[in-house]
Amino acid sequence: MSQLSYIHPEAKVGSNVTVEPFSTVYKDVVIGDGTWIGPNVTIMDGARIGKNCKIFPGAVISAVPQDLKYAGEQTTAEIGDNTIIRECVTFNRGTVDKGKTAIGSNCLLMAYVHVAHDCIIGNNVIIANSVNLAGHVEIEDYAILEGYVGVSQFVRIGAHSFISGQTGVRKNVPPFVKAAREPLSYIGINSVGLRRRGFSNESILQIEDIYRTIYVKGYNVTNAINIVEQEAPSSKEKDLIIKFIRESTNGIMRGIS
Repeated sequence: MSQLSYIHPEAKVGSNVTVEPFSTVYKDVVIGDGTWIGPNVTIMDGARIGKNCKIFPGAVISAVPQDLKYAGEQTTAEIGDNTIIRECVTFNRGTVDKGKTAIGSNCLLMAYVHVAHDCIIGNNVIIANSVNLAGHVEIEDYAILEGYVGVSQFVRIGAHSFISGQTGVRKNVPPFVKAAREPLSYIGINSVGLRRRGFSNESILQIEDIYRTIYVKGYNVTNAINIVEQEAPSSKEKDLIIKFIRESTNGIMRGIS
């Protein structure tokens, strides 16, 4: 630990943790073994940081929410193991809604990302530079958001999806898809990402067939999902897509136009 950093004596800091000069660690903080805290980092009350993370200069972890309804309730900002937080990321803690803001393990948040209160982010997620997440956003495992994406509050982004840079996300984005344009639209499935993660050609073709029914053939979403449920071969990918869309009470993004 650098003598130029400040670590509250009651903070719970694991073994082999490095805290570089001019960083501040508040009282109600837990930092896991092997984590590196760069210079000029602020880690405030409620932070729960896993093992072997890297947090780069200028990041602020677990500041109070930017929500006028926040009334000082005790909440947390949680980061899983092996996650990298790059320069000047702001990661606010939760409100009474979920009680926490959380990001999973093996994630990468690039410089200037903002994660607002009550966001829940899965494992192996990549969020590129200057992405802004409003409150209550959910991002599932292996999703990738390119730079300058803005996500509206209460939006849900499905697993293994890919969102093109400089787009606004105002509706839910189903699993396994690529999304781009303005307004945000379906432009195909994330076949490159799925192959990299070991999905078989058969599974990829089935996912493509499902989304052809949902987005290309001209059905409304309700009819499309009923057809997929009745006609598509059984698979866990099919079940995940149907469950996600049925739970999307605020709607999913539009199809190809």
